[in-house]
Amino acid sequence: MGTFERYLSGWVGLCILTGVALGNFLPHFFAALAGLEVAGVNLVVAALIWIMIYPMMVQVDLGSIRDIGRRPKGLVITLVVNWLIKPFTMAALGWLFFRMLFADLVDPQTATEYIAGMILLGVAPCTAMVFVWSHLTKGDANYTLVQVSVNDLIMIFAFAPLAGFLLGITDIVVPWETLILSVTLYVVMPLLAGAMTRKVLHSPQSPERLESLLAVLKPYSIAGLLGTIVLLFGLQAQTILAQPLHIMLIAIPLLIQTYGIFALAYLAARWWRVEHAIAAPCALIGTSNFFELAVAVAISLFGLHSGAALATVVGVLVEVPVMLSLVAIVNRTRW
Repeated sequence: MGTFERYLSGWVGLCILTGVALGNFLPHFFAALAGLEVAGVNLVVAALIWIMIYPMMVQVDLGSIRDIGRRPKGLVITLVVNWLIKPFTMAALGWLFFRMLFADLVDPQTATEYIAGMILLGVAPCTAMVFVWSHLTKGDANYTLVQVSVNDLIMIFAFAPLAGFLLGITDIVVPWETLILSVTLYVVMPLLAGAMTRKVLHSPQSPERLESLLAVLKPYSIAGLLGTIVLLFGLQAQTILAQPLHIMLIAIPLLIQTYGIFALAYLAARWWRVEHAIAAPCALIGTSNFFELAVAVAISLFGLHSGAALATVVGVLVEVPVMLSLVAIVNRTRW
């Protein structure tokens, strides 16, 4: 285990502080970076995530994916948690906290928008970062790819009706450009690049060539993760410093949701005797979110400076540190 991975929590904390400080002192620079986007997808973030994911995609053996049908349990847990449980628990927690527990701290209109932003996060399971969490927990790369791919297919058909039902809105327009571009950038392109790399380098006679490349790429993958954290917190530094109380209020139910969903999926996988290399990404997929999609829909429905947009941004800020804590839990509880 390298220095980065051994002290990853410390590096992440340092990157969060660095991002907030840089975003506060260099707001125009980060505003310029924020403007580098296509269809709601920030190209700098996309590049950093691509750097993270590509080494993991090189490990995917496309030929073995056909055997995953013999091990359906992990996929079943992922789909049940993502589509039959998580959206509804997120809506319930939003209502509980902002209609009851925090009712005196937030005006009703803002509370409604915060709940809406939380719901949009809950209906958008993660596409990109899952590969990072799977890699850090020594998850089955082939199985993780299938789980993400099936989730993406379901999301195309289920996102709008499910979000509309929970929001009580009938005219949600899915930002197809954001959805398609994100899946292309975060899944299709790195998968194709990884498959081509594997085809060129991998051979039974000289397996060390592929292993040597992965050893070289591994530090870049972790550096990409840390760079993403600096950028995300830098982009939102002004918001973090301007509304610390509201960010904390939104973060509380999001934290409860994240740890609760993780516990449910992880314990279900253990009870059902799912092997750990599948159980780990299975539980982590349900707890992380497709934040680009959630942010894009929140802005299109409620506006750039709305409470809904802020709630989705808080989801971004909470996700990386929390997911790393869950990675640590997974790695300490192997079976």
